[in-house]
Amino acid sequence: MKHRPLALLGAMLLSTGLVACSSSGGDSDQDAGGTTVLDVWLMRDSVSETFQKEFEAGFEEAHPDIDVKIQIQEWAGTGEKVTAALASNDAPDVIEVGNTQVAQYAQSGGLTDFSGKVAELGGDSWLKGLAEPGAWEGKQYGIPYYAANRVVIYRTDLFKKAGIDATKIKTREQWLAATEKLNNNGVQGIYLPGQNWYTLAGFIWDEGGDLATRQGDRWKGGLDSPEALRAMEFYKRLQALGKGPKDSDEARPLQTEVMAKGQVAQVIATPGGANVIAQNNPDLKGKLGFFPIPGKTPHTPSAVFTGGSDLVVPSVAAHQEEAYTFVKELTGDAWQKKLALAMSYVPNKTTLASAVASDPGAAAMAVGAANGHATPNTPQWAAVEAKNPIKDYMTAVLTGRDPKSEAANASQSIATTLNSGS
Repeated sequence: MKHRPLALLGAMLLSTGLVACSSSGGDSDQDAGGTTVLDVWLMRDSVSETFQKEFEAGFEEAHPDIDVKIQIQEWAGTGEKVTAALASNDAPDVIEVGNTQVAQYAQSGGLTDFSGKVAELGGDSWLKGLAEPGAWEGKQYGIPYYAANRVVIYRTDLFKKAGIDATKIKTREQWLAATEKLNNNGVQGIYLPGQNWYTLAGFIWDEGGDLATRQGDRWKGGLDSPEALRAMEFYKRLQALGKGPKDSDEARPLQTEVMAKGQVAQVIATPGGANVIAQNNPDLKGKLGFFPIPGKTPHTPSAVFTGGSDLVVPSVAAHQEEAYTFVKELTGDAWQKKLALAMSYVPNKTTLASAVASDPGAAAMAVGAANGHATPNTPQWAAVEAKNPIKDYMTAVLTGRDPKSEAANASQSIATTLNSGS
């Protein structure tokens, strides 16, 4: 799933445009020296130019019989591009896709099944929020690549002035108390817009519920479960401690711009938001910190939505063995550590969390990522997000309407959409 922002992100003419630029197939499969040319699509901003060059050089030194050709693709229209590629006879050998997109591509039968390679790739320690959506009907098609998730970005100076130690905020109740204390010190304790549904999803998972569950061959919306209703009640309490709008999300207005104005002590966002805040208000440079979203108990942080990417190999790709070698290297421990440090990402395995210990934002993400989740694993989820009854439900509750009846209506809408593709 594209996580910039963590929302899910064209014409089919691209099937003759981008797909035609693939170097696989025919006599172009090998260069004059007999090495295999491996065509790889990575998405914009998943790697820096410096990291890309370092990886290509290192990989080709270790595998001199493979010549890697990485093409950077744009996130806009990615679904159409990949669908066209999988349906072509000239698909690239490896493609980066959003973690929640894997199901729609696997459903068509267009991806290589890596179920037999999971143990070899270290699958026992993969982040659940990347691994689970990378599987479809019991088979593993997407190999976890990198992750990102939301944390609390906070003003260190305002916390200090209020006498609050952020490192000691471990539970929801402690978080509420600290936010109220900030309010009493003349600032807005938190800016939380009413339709930040990814944050609500984390609270629902934290309570033991889900956005939707599958029962046999049918889906059931989960917003009206007792667990989800408790999560919404907590969201309402937290949102009330700030002045965020009840009828819009974190992009309208951009919450980083709101915090940059100087009167907001906290927002919930990916750590990169701190850079945007400081760019908008240079006076805040060096005054922004991070901590994981607190959970119900001090021992476990809140569940979070895991955004990020998986690597897939088209079933029609010409170089299956070489493609697997590429995937194994890029998702292996050595390059994952380097990627995490270079890009401030969370590595794909829980065992690698210490690799980002020197990066405060990424370190806070890594703590939360250990309790990461993904949206319901079905190709139809994109259609749910297109209408997004979750946002309307949240606004309805925050403006005083009955939570149970509104949750039932939203759950029915989710179920109808998901089951329309059954």
